[in-house]
Amino acid sequence: MTLAPESSLRSQQHRLIRKLADAIEATWHQHLDLSPYQLPEDLGYVEGRLEGEKLTIENRCYQSPEFRKMHLELAKVGTNLDILHCVMFPRSNYPLPMFGTDLVGGRGQISAAIVDLSPTTADLTLSDDYRNALQALPTVEFAQPRDLPPWGDIFSEFCLFVRPADEAEETTFLERVTDYLTVHCQQAKATTPVSPEEEARVRAGQQYYCTKQRQNDKTRRVLEKAFGEAWADRYMTTVLFDLPPEG
Repeated sequence: MTLAPESSLRSQQHRLIRKLADAIEATWHQHLDLSPYQLPEDLGYVEGRLEGEKLTIENRCYQSPEFRKMHLELAKVGTNLDILHCVMFPRSNYPLPMFGTDLVGGRGQISAAIVDLSPTTADLTLSDDYRNALQALPTVEFAQPRDLPPWGDIFSEFCLFVRPADEAEETTFLERVTDYLTVHCQQAKATTPVSPEEEARVRAGQQYYCTKQRQNDKTRRVLEKAFGEAWADRYMTTVLFDLPPEG
């Protein structure tokens, strides 16, 4: 499978968003057997208005034998707000954490950058294999760490949430996301699918993650202002954080 050509939206966004979107897709392409994942036809590319500014959302989705959905969203509001959002949803017979990363930027500055491999186990801890791989990565330092939201118990001890202070820190964050993503893909390829009994526990962990993420009021408010409450709810539950299908 070849990668899709660079989007026109991507070329207009902050340099770190462009670089990270490229790195995510390149890492997926390198390590996983990708095929397209079909979103509802009207939700792949969306335009609206937010407080007088044009809002554009572009989604790309893939799947693989290990992941039922790998979602990369780019969004832009006028010239003031650039967003990257990415989540990988493992298939329910693969007991894997949830990879997620988000960038929010405006006026040339990234104000929020987060990446994590969020556990889906009942005790919200990563496996020893993941812990050992992540602990082996070089230590990184950022001048402006940020606090996790109140609903953030889904995040692991390895969650990185910062405001990059300069281009050097942007590069460090980009490298760390690529490290996490590479570990995740390698662990997924080495994972054996679990029994139907175990699947129910994996599915419950993913449901908890999605339910918590839907509590992100900032995202919901932006979507409601631009498209209305019903559309925002459909987008949150269909595109951003859809629950795994019942097995």
